[in-house]
Amino acid sequence: MQFKDLGLDNRLLKTLNHFAFKKATDIQHQAIPVAMAGKDLVASSKTGSGKTLAFVLPMLHKSLKSKSFSAKDPRGLILAPTRELAKQVYGELRSMLSSLSYDATLIVGGENFNDQVKALKRYPKFIVATPGRLADHLEHRSLYLEGLETLILDEADRMLDLGFAPELRRINKAAKHRRRQTLMFSATLDHAEMNEIAAELLDAPKRIAVGVSNQEHTDITQKFYLCDHLDHKEAILERALEEAEYKQVIIFTATRDDTERLTAKLNEKKLKAVALSGGLTQTQRNTIMSQFERAVFKILVTTDIASRGLDIPNVTHVINFDMPKHTEEYVHRVGRTGRAGNKGDAISLVGPKDWASFKRIELYLQQDINFSIFDGLKGKFKGLKPSKPDYRKTNATQEKAKPQAKKTAKKPVKRDKTFYKTTAVGDNIFIPKKKVAPKVDDE
Repeated sequence: MQFKDLGLDNRLLKTLNHFAFKKATDIQHQAIPVAMAGKDLVASSKTGSGKTLAFVLPMLHKSLKSKSFSAKDPRGLILAPTRELAKQVYGELRSMLSSLSYDATLIVGGENFNDQVKALKRYPKFIVATPGRLADHLEHRSLYLEGLETLILDEADRMLDLGFAPELRRINKAAKHRRRQTLMFSATLDHAEMNEIAAELLDAPKRIAVGVSNQEHTDITQKFYLCDHLDHKEAILERALEEAEYKQVIIFTATRDDTERLTAKLNEKKLKAVALSGGLTQTQRNTIMSQFERAVFKILVTTDIASRGLDIPNVTHVINFDMPKHTEEYVHRVGRTGRAGNKGDAISLVGPKDWASFKRIELYLQQDINFSIFDGLKGKFKGLKPSKPDYRKTNATQEKAKPQAKKTAKKPVKRDKTFYKTTAVGDNIFIPKKKVAPKVDDE
């Protein structure tokens, strides 16, 4: 379906044409009419499906077609789980606002709080924020949400996984307007805590699921390699980079220390790598991302903070140096490549410590995964067998657990008193004592 067939405001259609956006994606086609009708929405779609425009366009259309509830309060608020994703959404929002008279601001952690207070005092009509920092501004009364018209939760499942449920409830309470519309987007609808908080925040929402989160991405080739140990992993990584014809690569690791160590090794080989982790300041993170987007660096080594929100078309390869703990994160990591119809490659290195995560991902994807092998780098690790229960210990535990029967006191043995000197005397025995004769004095 074309965007012009969705009934959007002509000013938005002009901006879409300027950026060569003509045909709506599946999630946009299904979500935009529901949101434009003023209904609450819970939607799910795979990464790279264009969901940002699916909630930005109806929010802007509503603002263009109706009067605001308040002159000072923001009309729309978009919440994202990480700074990187918030920055990505803010960039797309700014693009759509380029021909409109509305302004927007970005409120995330790691940046100067007082500068953000000054920005909020200019009363922006739209705010893109992370939940933690926005809740801080509500607490300091530098922001009020009584007149909020549209509340959008992007990657709601990730926000809950990061522990932002209290902040979401606080924001919901501050924006408790009876005519407020809430749009919730998630990677999956099968998230117990998300469904629970959706019942609190949304009013009779319409549910939309486009594609399945564990559906195989046809534009991405996925390969898995078994690794014996850390040195074996690094050897396979080096071979993969040598043989791959890549433009840009994102390598995901488990910890901050791993990002720095691996980046140093790659730079020793003149591969132009840079590390990104949560330990950096927001200014440092912005600088690194800007340099990577401009292809100053060819390789980005990072933790899961970059698994969502990065939309860089030149990323041709994603490498999981360490497998993610959560199955959904694998989908989001892999989704950093093969975007907007481009082809991509995803390589995962599976060692003994990664085996449990790999098995969960295999079950989640519901696919038969075969392992690839590089010539000369075949290892001995073949996977871990599931541990068998030790029935001996179980039986011993059960025996110990059995309550011991109480010992009953023995009854005294009843003696047979019916005979005495072969004479029946009955139960009552009377034995007369012999009388001793008195001594007689002969004198």
